[in-house]
Amino acid sequence: MRHLSLDQLQTLVTIADLGTLAAASQALHLAPPTISLHISELEARLGTTLLLRGRRGAKPTAAGQALIDDGRRLLKDADDAQARVRRIAEGRAGKVRLGTSTGVVVHLLPQVLRELARHSPDIDVELSILGSTETMAKLQAGQLEIGIVALPQASHDELTLRPWRSDAMMAFLPADWDAPELVTPPWLAGHPLISNDSSTQMYRLTANWFAEAGLQPRARIELNYTEAMKSLVAAGYGVAVLPLEQPYLAGSSQGLQIKPLAPALTRHLGMAHKPAAQLDAASRAVLEALEASAQPAV
Repeated sequence: MRHLSLDQLQTLVTIADLGTLAAASQALHLAPPTISLHISELEARLGTTLLLRGRRGAKPTAAGQALIDDGRRLLKDADDAQARVRRIAEGRAGKVRLGTSTGVVVHLLPQVLRELARHSPDIDVELSILGSTETMAKLQAGQLEIGIVALPQASHDELTLRPWRSDAMMAFLPADWDAPELVTPPWLAGHPLISNDSSTQMYRLTANWFAEAGLQPRARIELNYTEAMKSLVAAGYGVAVLPLEQPYLAGSSQGLQIKPLAPALTRHLGMAHKPAAQLDAASRAVLEALEASAQPAV
């Protein structure tokens, strides 16, 4: 069974609005025979008269008025569908799956997403809290469009990996501890250590920092949730080496004091994704928002 034509419905609705076939012909930029053909085909398909034509114009029958009322809704739905497709094609709408760590989600992404929402409010970013290794695996499997991962990472032919930002690593200490202004590996190694687990890039970065000083301290506890690590530090359970992902004023905050490391240590983050030519417009819009917030190496 053939479906109703939206063009024919538009013709019927326009005649009802303007009162004559001639006015509809002018408004729709269609020849008068085409206008008449649209109505006659509709009437033939539905087996009923839709318009009563007279010298003063055309008026809908009861059946015609019912079709006009439903036709208005159908035409609006069609317009809305076309608008949604255009927004997706232009990168103003769509869903983008992004994987990254808790620290990035809590401290670095909110501002990016706020700016993205200002320009592309219909883009839905679906966040997954993952370690860098799992993020890279899901990118390769096509389960994510974008990942923010700790660098360095092994190169992958099917993925693009670019630097995004760099953050100084700092010593996070209980607020009431007596600590030096510059925290060294020997000083930290002499205190209970709260660390990321050995599968993470953060663990390897910190372990290498200790190793260069000839130290290999064992962690009191290993976690991969940055905010939980900070809570344990604030409770006096130990110390942690974490990136400074937000501005911090001198002194203590929420039971913490944050001190620079000596020697200095930096955590680097990158954006991982499929080649740009393989990404949809919404994913490219998210990447542009991330690029706008990029920070150089410290």
